[in-house]
Amino acid sequence: MKHIKLGELNVSRIGLGAMGMNAFYTGHSTDEDEAIRTIHRALDLGVTHIDTAEAYGPFTNEELVGRAVKGHREKVVIATKFGFFTHRDGPRPAVDSSPANVRAAVEGSLKRLGTDYIDLCYQHRVDPNTPIEDTVGVLAELVAEGKVRHIGLSEASPETVRRAHAVHPVAALQSEYSLWTRDVEAETLPVLRELGIGLVPWSPLGHGFLTGQIRSTDDFSDDDWRKNNPRFIGENFRRNLRLADEVEAVAAEVGATPAQVALAWLLAQGDDIAPIPGTRRVSRVEENTAADTVELPLEQLAKLNSLPPAAGERLEEGAMQLVNG
Repeated sequence: MKHIKLGELNVSRIGLGAMGMNAFYTGHSTDEDEAIRTIHRALDLGVTHIDTAEAYGPFTNEELVGRAVKGHREKVVIATKFGFFTHRDGPRPAVDSSPANVRAAVEGSLKRLGTDYIDLCYQHRVDPNTPIEDTVGVLAELVAEGKVRHIGLSEASPETVRRAHAVHPVAALQSEYSLWTRDVEAETLPVLRELGIGLVPWSPLGHGFLTGQIRSTDDFSDDDWRKNNPRFIGENFRRNLRLADEVEAVAAEVGATPAQVALAWLLAQGDDIAPIPGTRRVSRVEENTAADTVELPLEQLAKLNSLPPAAGERLEEGAMQLVNG
């Protein structure tokens, strides 16, 4: 597995998003033994970058990742996130990146992960009620204390990234980026490259859509968040099937799977990009990590670059209000 740098942090250029093992997708939390086997298989295949968050579960995903990496800690870059829960008067859902809450969240994450340091600690979403300078200031203190090694932001605007980086170096920005979500290319990615900050694309397979395996939402459970995602509803869904078909056609031309093509396209966008495809299955992590060896010819890259944008907003209205803060 090839490696890249997120700021000064060395990671495998394909990571593993652990969210779906415990939250938000159909079948989550049904087989944690298989989820742990998947993490172990990823490590065997050279994946060093495991992504989780206190909000996944909530809290149970960090515990799962902690159990899975026990005995392997020195080989793993653990990334986790805070900010969707407030710990004042007991944990409850709320956007809160106040300094006191950041400290409480980090202490909880350390305990659940079974470690004494977090390799990459992200603010999950920008808190409109707390200046980013205050949030990054306390993260800088946690770096000095050895509890956090690198800091990151998620779905932050270019201006917020600049302000944060002026307080303490930011290693990575996590944002949705894939063949059907290319918003970061216009303004965000140039700023990241100017400042030497890496990009960690979440949902690089379009919430599974770009694998070509989703032809209907009928099998989604009621608690699968895609049920309310605009791109999975009505005419948007039908239009987006054509986009998935185009990816599948390129995959047939190069002898790879659609998922591998979607990931290989992302990797071709630069050596400062480290996607974190999520799965809870060993077979899928084997498929995804094999994208590291897929080199797309210029003709196929051109076809993929010319694909139309996906139909529909990438998130439902409430979630979009927390993007680009």
